[in-house]
Parts: sequence; C-alpha cells; structure tokens
Amino acid sequence: MAERVTDEDFDLLAELGVEITAAATGGLTPREQRIIAGFEEIVRFYDEQSRAPGHDREAAIFERIYAVRLDRIRLSLECLELLRDIDTHGLLKTPTTSSIVREEAASDDASLLAELGVGAEHLENDITRLTHVRSREEIRAAEEIAKRTPCLDFELFEPIFKNVQRDLNSGGRTTVKFQENAEVIAGELFILDGQKVYVAKVGEKETNYYGRPDCRLRLIYDNGTEGALLLRSFQRALYKDKASRRITTPDHGPLFSNEEVEDDLPSGFIYILRSQSTHPFIADNRSVIHKIGVTGGEVKKRVANAKKDPTYLLAAVEIVATFKLSNINRKRLEDLLHRFFTEARLDLELKDRFGQGVEPREWFLVSLAVIEETVDLLVKGSIGDYRYDPKTGLIVKR
Repeated sequence: MAERVTDEDFDLLAELGVEITAAATGGLTPREQRIIAGFEEIVRFYDEQSRAPGHDREAAIFERIYAVRLDRIRLSLECLELLRDIDTHGLLKTPTTSSIVREEAASDDASLLAELGVGAEHLENDITRLTHVRSREEIRAAEEIAKRTPCLDFELFEPIFKNVQRDLNSGGRTTVKFQENAEVIAGELFILDGQKVYVAKVGEKETNYYGRPDCRLRLIYDNGTEGALLLRSFQRALYKDKASRRITTPDHGPLFSNEEVEDDLPSGFIYILRSQSTHPFIADNRSVIHKIGVTGGEVKKRVANAKKDPTYLLAAVEIVATFKLSNINRKRLEDLLHRFFTEARLDLELKDRFGQGVEPREWFLVSLAVIEETVDLLVKGSIGDYRYDPKTGLIVKR
C-alpha cells in the first residue's frame, strides 16, 4: 500500500519549488521543473535587457551567473530537448566564440561562483543543482513583494515610523534577527530590504497556492507605499533577507520596585489635567484634551501658576484625576506614558507673554477613561502587551 502524503511532505515540496499539481499538468519531474525555472530567469533577463547574459567582468553578478547557467544548458542534451519548445529567443543556439575566450570566461565564472558559495560539487554535470536557481515559490514571493502601490492614507502611519526611528536612536527600541516562520501580528514593525515595514492589518485565514492555511497582510512601508502579501510570503522574505530585523517594542525596564534606588521617589503622583483655555479648538474638544504628567510633590502647588506657564496652555487647569505611586523613577514613568500616547499628542502652537511661539508637548487628545485604563495596565505590569490605536481611540492588544 502506498504511504499517505503528509503535511510535512507538502511543506518540503513547497520549499523545493515543486508545484503540487505538476503531475496533472504535464508530468514534469522536480528536476525538469527546476531546469525550466532556471531557464525562465534567463529569458526574463533577455526580455528586460534585449540581449543574452554575458561574461563581461564589469557585468552585474547575477548576469554573469545567468551566463554560466546558459553555457551549461547549451552543453546538456537533456536541457536542450526539454527547453527547445519554449526557447522563443533562440538562446539555446551556441554562439560562435573561440575556445580560448570560453575557457577564460569559464575560469573567471568558476571563481565568481566560488565567491558566492557555489562550489564545484554543484557544477558536476547537473544544472539543476546550482544554488542560485530560485524555486517557483521564491519567484512568486518576490513578485508579490514587488507589487506595491502608493499608500493613500500614509499620513496616519508616518508618525509611527518617525517615533520608531526616534526610539531606535535613543535606545528605547532595538532590533533582533527574524527567526524562520516566527509569528507576525498586527502593530509590529520589521526591516526588510533596508525599509521599515509596519503590519497594519492581519486578514482572515485563507488557503494559499499550495492548499495550506495562510492570511493576507496589509503592509505599510516607510517610503509611503503599501503591499498586500500573504503571511507565509512575508515570513519567507524576512528569513531569506539576511539583513532583515524585527523591531522590538519599547523596553521601559522596571517601573515599580520593592527596593528604592537613588533616582526613586518615596511617593509621587500621576496627574491628569484639563485646560480651561478659551482657545477655540481646546474649547470645542475640552473633554478629550488632557495633560499627563508625573510629579513628586503636591499637584495643586505644581499648577498654581498655570495661567502664566505655556506648559499649561497659559490658562487655568482642572485636576481631573491623580494616582498615588511609590518607589517609581519619575522621569522613566512619564516618558513611558508620553510614548504610549505619542500618536495622540496635541499639535498646537501658542504665543507666550513675550509673543514667542511655544508647542506644549504633554497634552494629548485622549479620553480620561483610556488614561485610567492605561494606568491600570501599568499597575498590573502588562502595558507592554498593549498599544494605543489613534484611529479607534482605544487600547488594543499588540
């Protein structure tokens, strides 16, 4: 009795670039499929450059690789027979070149391939064993990645990239190597092909080309474009790119401790203020504009001269909530809260009493209920698992 084909078998075939339906659509062997895939890359080069790849020392690396591959195909009767019907450009015809030139080129290209990690064992009478022949699955993933369109609502995502870069510069975030088939969830950021990529959405589960479960991602790139890749294609691209990185969430360190250190305060408060300013925008949105701060002293004394201080929007303020804390590094805690709500920061310029423009940085367009929920997450120590979504005005799971 024939053995049952398992999911692991399908995964292995996919990695090898073997189409699952190949037997039903022509009966090509995996070896024949790899030969065709390798020749199709050469044809694609011809379509783009209007010439066959050459051995010129000044040529790009992959052009010289294609030239080596084409030479070997021309020397193989098996390859010539297999590819004859799809050679629309006459590439299989051996050009009239002196044996001396061919030998010099072969020597140069052998050195080139050695530098690329393709040793002699890959060249021994088997064109299908060249490691630079990409599988159809890899080609399909690369083509899918290349299909990007302008992101029409990029203004919603641009602040995310700016804030992330600032965190990377300050050390608030780091990057780590992406592991094969590692999880990808909405709200995460990666570096792929030298660009930052934000996972804006993870779609519903669907079935991919090989009948395996997958899902569609909405990816936003820091150059203002976006793409819709399948999760497995994105994972494969990240793994194949040796320079790819996962950008970590901010590492704020311990905020609460049973032991006091030099920078800790014996007591302190998170305070939430609401402005009494008559500025039209503030007046219209008063219920959702709040100042979030941390102090070690009495809050009432801190805001006593609010009318003269641009920090308080040059107006009296209402203390709408305070939260008593102990053994906390005040600056780190305040920085954490401000970073958590950075996408909701109030963008407003006021004139001080000397007519100079000031931009208060501690006011946010966020409801009191959401702030209270954030403080609760702080107390529980789980704030790192959540983020603020400015589009919905809610705290959501990362």
